[in-house]
Amino acid sequence: MGLTLAEKILKAHTVDGEFVKGNEIGIKIDQTLTQDATGTMAYIEFEAMGIDQVRTERSVAYIDHNTLQSGFENADDHRFIASVAKKHGIYYSRPGNGICHQVHLERFSAPGKTLIGSDSHTPTCGGMGMIAIGAGGLDVAVAMGGGAYYITYPKIVNVELTGKLQPWVAAKDVILELLRRISVKGGVGKIIEYTGEGIATLSVPERATITNMGAELGATTSIFPSDDVTLGFLKAQGREDVWVPLAADADAEYDEHIVIDLSTLAPMAACPHSPDNVKSITEIGKMKIDQVCIGSCTNSSLLDMLKVAYILDGKTVHPDVSLAVSPGSKQVLNMMAENGALAKIIGAGARVLESACGPCIGMGQSPNSGGISLRTFNRNFEGRSGTKDGQVYLVSPEVAAASAIAGYLCDPRELGNMPEFKLPEKFAVNDNMITLPASPEAAHEVEILRGPNIKEYPITTPLADSLTADCSLKVGDNITTDHIMPAGAKILPLRSNIPAISKHCFAVCDEAFPDRALSLGKSIIVGGVNYGQGSSREHAALAPLYLGVKAVIVKSFARIHRQNLINAGILPLEFVDASAYDTIEQGDTLSIECLKDSVMNGEIITVKNITKNTEFKVKCELSDRMKGVIACGGLLEYTKENLK
Repeated sequence: MGLTLAEKILKAHTVDGEFVKGNEIGIKIDQTLTQDATGTMAYIEFEAMGIDQVRTERSVAYIDHNTLQSGFENADDHRFIASVAKKHGIYYSRPGNGICHQVHLERFSAPGKTLIGSDSHTPTCGGMGMIAIGAGGLDVAVAMGGGAYYITYPKIVNVELTGKLQPWVAAKDVILELLRRISVKGGVGKIIEYTGEGIATLSVPERATITNMGAELGATTSIFPSDDVTLGFLKAQGREDVWVPLAADADAEYDEHIVIDLSTLAPMAACPHSPDNVKSITEIGKMKIDQVCIGSCTNSSLLDMLKVAYILDGKTVHPDVSLAVSPGSKQVLNMMAENGALAKIIGAGARVLESACGPCIGMGQSPNSGGISLRTFNRNFEGRSGTKDGQVYLVSPEVAAASAIAGYLCDPRELGNMPEFKLPEKFAVNDNMITLPASPEAAHEVEILRGPNIKEYPITTPLADSLTADCSLKVGDNITTDHIMPAGAKILPLRSNIPAISKHCFAVCDEAFPDRALSLGKSIIVGGVNYGQGSSREHAALAPLYLGVKAVIVKSFARIHRQNLINAGILPLEFVDASAYDTIEQGDTLSIECLKDSVMNGEIITVKNITKNTEFKVKCELSDRMKGVIACGGLLEYTKENLK
């Protein structure tokens, strides 16, 4: 039996564990990336390990999230990251150079390599034939120190693409179709591997759009083969030396098989408030809109911008619509300025924003009250835009641009014939906004610059023999990390200050939670299905840790958040019988005897509800390594003991 493409790369990088499906394996990491909203904490964690220089082939620190500087906090964090990067062997992508995933795809991605990043959309580089995985900052810090990254050997899902996209139907519609079919939970514990004749019709940026939003499936990652299209993109970037051809074996076997005929797809939108609430533009109808935002790591490539410029050329944005456009990188913005695309976009009345994440994370451009906003982004969770009652629809750049002119949601196929959009044979390469680290010999002279907003990693404690604590919060299904630890212009600057940011923990669900949890001293959170979906932000575990949360009991977890809880030393417990969820209320006192022994022995755990005089069963399925992490009180302490 042959191997899938994902299995080939994973097997070549496995350094710990038996390469058997369902087992935990440790893989060697070739590259890492961070962004500034997660990077400051990741580098605080790296420093705590006491390692002088990173031990990866390439580690890059990007500044792209916290670029709104309304106070000293963000600027101080950027200065801190720059100094850490210079001292410890990390490349530093300065503010203005672009969004981490777009820049990494352009300048650092390489087929067959492994990459983990402290951002959930790191799988973008799967469009280049990489195993690229989003992870918590502490996992990235360990990888920078030379440690393996651990995953459960996942199921591999083959998505076979046939046919060719019709005019004005986009790569965004491919991933929206997959989300419509299998939901935001459909990819949990799986890698999505694309095959089929339709692949050859998709450019690398289009492939990257699809793998980027694979994160919304809950998938470990998504991957395309490395072929002549990949080679052409790398040649245009002046990096053809890193190209290798990669594909699955002809007799590879997959756990699931899905066929998508590209020629049958139509323009679609993910309706509020979930990426899998997908309908066709025709189904939704000509809905009046208030705002359009084009950009983000999903749809900010040069190819996207060329299409937008063509649609806007010679027209004017509807007077009732605000249009904002964010090119994904300095390279894209430079080339738009040179080829006239930028002038067309400006001429139509668009508001051109810097090459950064911006509106996607609520960092500006929040829609009006109850406003309908079309966005080419990857998430439309309630309140994520910065407006609690904002109605966000996720669409392709083609739909977004056409609708901005019309003033209502419209099908771009009404535009008529579509010209052929081609990527250039040579991109304008200028890496002057990427600062190289100091030499190892000079590194000791570099001073780490810390501002007053930068605080230390929260104190953790080893796993206790027993636990008795109140349920400080009960929440429902599909709780996102935006619910647990919101983003936005007011909160993101506190990412390096856990005591301060914890005051906003679960504010979307219950503003009283932080004070209540702190007053309890220790507590337990209860939740439903797919708890912790969305961003990789480890702050959604670190803030509860600071507030005294010792365990989270849910029906099921999202992958990255479950690992972040383990890394923080918080027990991830799952109901054996989901109906037990209904027997618990906020304020109930829950008790677990022989906790440490049960966890370490992998036993079913009995939880007593002292308030109700009832009991229920939970499980805590951990590998031997994870048990060691939990026993130490988290990955940082475990790493200090084990990584030499």
